[in-house]
Amino acid sequence: MTRAETEAWVEARGLPAYRAKQMRQWLFKGLVTSFKDMTNISKDLRAQLEEKARITHLVQEKKQVSKDRTTKFLFKLEDGHYIETVLIPEREHFTLCISSQAGCAMGCRFCLTARQGLKRNLTAAEILDQVIHVKRSMSEPDRLTNIVFMGMGEPLANYDAVVRALGNLTSEEGMNFSHRTVTLSTCGLVPHIRRLGKEVRVNLAVSLNASDEKTRSFLMPVNRKYPLKSLVEALREFPTLNRRMITFEYVLVGGVNDRDEDARRVAAMLKGIRAKFNLIALNPHPDLELAPPSAERILRFQEILIENHFTAMIRKSKGQDISAACGQLSGKHAGGSSPVAGSRL
Repeated sequence: MTRAETEAWVEARGLPAYRAKQMRQWLFKGLVTSFKDMTNISKDLRAQLEEKARITHLVQEKKQVSKDRTTKFLFKLEDGHYIETVLIPEREHFTLCISSQAGCAMGCRFCLTARQGLKRNLTAAEILDQVIHVKRSMSEPDRLTNIVFMGMGEPLANYDAVVRALGNLTSEEGMNFSHRTVTLSTCGLVPHIRRLGKEVRVNLAVSLNASDEKTRSFLMPVNRKYPLKSLVEALREFPTLNRRMITFEYVLVGGVNDRDEDARRVAAMLKGIRAKFNLIALNPHPDLELAPPSAERILRFQEILIENHFTAMIRKSKGQDISAACGQLSGKHAGGSSPVAGSRL
């Protein structure tokens, strides 16, 4: 619930509005799992709340910790579907990669989650519960400062629930994450990008992966509906306030999208957009018809982008010893195909 909805809920039951603030503080800052733990509320009222409402929570099915301290959580939803959440250690803080859907309908060739197909959208509660559960598990929860919607699913295909979750993540009376440290990644749903820019303050990341329409349509079927030309037009209009940049994620596939001319076309296409690049080598797997480029090719691609005045970072895969790329763990539990490449991390 939003703050206003929580206030309306308590008032409809004859309770004073300030109880809503107390409850939200316990939920989003105290991280309680039961109304019984809300100790500044009378016992009688806590008992009433236990009867009339419930605090949802995810069931942790499995937890894996990598040698590099990357931690992967597998959650089972109430209807039996699975989602994945990954806690990523950085130098000074932690980043949490969360899911917005169980499975995904976008069909990107390099992504394991796509092979599962779309099971369903997550509710706003299920999106938030990933953050709450992981914070509960941490010895220093305040070090979790960054949230990225880069897990399973296409966030903008679950627009309403994602925006509702963003509200509770970033509001002062919610979890109070900074707008600057929350990033939403999309494969390029153009109408939703335009709407997002008008309605929500959030960092935007775009899974680009090609410099021409034919190659992007081969790698990402969404390009057939929302081609590069319309995507770039929408991104030119997207507000980048306070010197923020749009992040472009580029999965490098050997002989497909990693040539010098690809890098030059990308630079020319995005000229004038405040942009930075995350270059990600494809995760190889025997069942995948695609392969990563050589280290030399990756460095050359980065060099060309830098020559064209873009920030370009080569992202090293984390958690490889625990199959941390999205879809690998849930695919096993759901009876899906064997692990292949993941588009994330």
